[in-house]
Amino acid sequence: MEQEKAVIIVGAGPSGLAMAGCLSRLAIPYIVLEREDCFASLWKKYSYDRLHLHLQKQFCELPHMPFPPSCPTYVPKNQFIQYLDDYVSRFKISPILYHRNVESANYDEASERWVVKALTNSTTGGSGEMEEYFGRFLVVATGEATNPYTPEVQGLNTFAGDVLHSTQFKSGKGFKNKNVLVVGSGNSGMEIALDLANHGAKASIIVRSPVHVLSRGMVYLALVLLKHFSLNLVDSLMVLLSKLVYGDLTKYGIERPTEGPFYMKVKYGKYPAIDVGTYKKIKSSEIQVLPAEISSIRGSDVELKNGKSYQFDAIVFCTGFKRSTNLWLKGDDDLLNDDGLPRQSFPNHWKGKNGLYCVGLSRRGIYGSSADAQNIANDIKSFL
Repeated sequence: MEQEKAVIIVGAGPSGLAMAGCLSRLAIPYIVLEREDCFASLWKKYSYDRLHLHLQKQFCELPHMPFPPSCPTYVPKNQFIQYLDDYVSRFKISPILYHRNVESANYDEASERWVVKALTNSTTGGSGEMEEYFGRFLVVATGEATNPYTPEVQGLNTFAGDVLHSTQFKSGKGFKNKNVLVVGSGNSGMEIALDLANHGAKASIIVRSPVHVLSRGMVYLALVLLKHFSLNLVDSLMVLLSKLVYGDLTKYGIERPTEGPFYMKVKYGKYPAIDVGTYKKIKSSEIQVLPAEISSIRGSDVELKNGKSYQFDAIVFCTGFKRSTNLWLKGDDDLLNDDGLPRQSFPNHWKGKNGLYCVGLSRRGIYGSSADAQNIANDIKSFL
């Protein structure tokens, strides 16, 4: 099967949908290739039940369509999925070809177009055939969260209990009275530990790196202030507010970083922990903080690198994702690095050579995806 469109979009998460929505408005033909069986699969299939957008809704809109006024300020997962469904309907986003695993994308100098090869996913009813797509422009919309990453741990295969990645965790309901270890102290780890504690589990969380703890209100204030004041000034204010509200976190096993929260977000893509109740549970000892990595596992015994040993019934790895763009995107040496993130810093990160673009990789969440998509659509329009 061969198909030709002006634009090939790889990925049908919120970034890919934002891109398609912008192109639909400009009547620019495109095709979307998605490896899963639905759009926004991370939201629909691989996220926990209590998930809400961490930022206020006005920072999480896709282009040209605000959230309905009935939506709460912090949108819950199901309402965000409904919003994405409505977005696809409103902008008549089509075609999205599902079960398409992109194997390679090469730029053909002679015909001045991208050649994308995708394997239909035979495990879900496809034929397992290789298909070719041709486009003058190629947009990488595979997102920051592509392939779940679980670190190698000595003896993990001998662990007697359940081992989950955060993408497999739905709710703490089934873990009542169980000892559960959460590995990773990003927002998923902090919130999953809270959900476990709320459902009567004995939750422990490994916090090995220093982390900034901010409230939702602080983050909102910061985003407003960043429009008018320098990053350093806003960071100093956030650290001051965090100290006032949360006090000395070291007595609970949490260190504050020396660099500011938003500086770290821009430089390393490391988000501050947005507290939605976890801190209170840590303070009351309902959640135990463990300050060292896992050294090894034997049966249900988990030994940490500080020499201490604990017994657990389950482990949830909230250890993030790896990107695999470098395995299929050929001949790109100036847009993305080996980790699948832009080489150029914001705001010049979204455009490469020969009609190659990336959307949603600026580490600025859905807000960043929305801005990227509009920039890319306008840029493509200028060539057509």
